Amino acid sequence: MSLSHSPETGQPGTAGLPQVTQAKAPLTYETSAVNEFGEAVSIAIPAERALTVYVDKRELVTLMTLGAHPELLVLGFLRNQRLIGSTADIESITVDWEVGAAAVKTRRGIANIEGKTAKRVVTTGCGQGSVFGDLMADIDTLVLPPACITQAQLYGIVNAIRLKESTYKSAGSVHACALFCGEELLVFVEDVGRHNAIDTIAGWMAMRGMDSADKVFYTTGRLTSEMVIKSAQMGVPIVISRSGITQMGHQVAQRLGLCTIGRATNRHFLCYSGLERLIFSNK
Repeated sequence: MSLSHSPETGQPGTAGLPQVTQAKAPLTYETSAVNEFGEAVSIAIPAERALTVYVDKRELVTLMTLGAHPELLVLGFLRNQRLIGSTADIESITVDWEVGAAAVKTRRGIANIEGKTAKRVVTTGCGQGSVFGDLMADIDTLVLPPACITQAQLYGIVNAIRLKESTYKSAGSVHACALFCGEELLVFVEDVGRHNAIDTIAGWMAMRGMDSADKVFYTTGRLTSEMVIKSAQMGVPIVISRSGITQMGHQVAQRLGLCTIGRATNRHFLCYSGLERLIFSNK
């Protein structure tokens, strides 16, 4: 994972930010393999570790993650699961890698947490992530800002990702997500699953109180319904993917008026929905 800005740790009562640890962990693990010539080679592979999340001492979920910025992952997960409304709901997030646990302390508890977490949906994400409750609940209450993207900005974003140094280039086997303002890369996150990456970005945005109206979200993974809904919940109206889109992802995006662009490599792309948000260059 790479963050272009250091995440705020927060202090209790300071602008509603929770107090968080900074329990970073190594992103890769050195091992050996045998290549096509029968030669032993030393390689780096992505680290993967379990992080069990406890909310007010109640076990909630175990996330499989690289573990670079787990506090932001947990915060974004709680927000994208609609278990909290804002950072002000959280007093602290404490991560201890020795026991693989994240302890979340809320300020007033989470109302009806049993009911909200009773229904679990296994997602299409790598490592089989999960979401709580009805994916489509309250979707019609989401209103996205009237933002647009130019074709030149799209190409600039794709090129910025191509040039970005990453764990994927050195070790493979990870997904990446990024947040842009125009062609400016604000934050770049890698994890074993794209859901972790987008949740970490959601946590990063929440800690900064960031306005999402002029932002563009990028992912190397496919645009499933969960990814589209999470982007919309974050208030980001334009999503770009190196991969494609699923039928349900397409239907949800059309319903929300969200611009989805896939197969975006070099100067090639497909706009699946929200075409009115894409400004083509003059031919």
